[in-house]
Amino acid sequence: MKCKVNGEHREIGDEIITISEILTKERVKNQDMVAVQLNGDFLNKAFFGSTPVKNGDEVEFVYFMGGGQWRRQE
Repeated sequence: MKCKVNGEHREIGDEIITISEILTKERVKNQDMVAVQLNGDFLNKAFFGSTPVKNGDEVEFVYFMGGGQWRRQE
């Protein structure tokens, strides 16, 4: 089965794999801090373990970053 993960084509084998399993397989750290898009739609984290990735799917990991500096405009 082939899919696209973060813009790169991947061969993920013949077995059914879930979003949670692909996060682990891709060695994503802090999985509780990542949002996932499947074919352009954001998934609820509660469904990561039960949502299968199918042949031709596109999976994107989206990390929300904080930071920057606040500056008063005068």
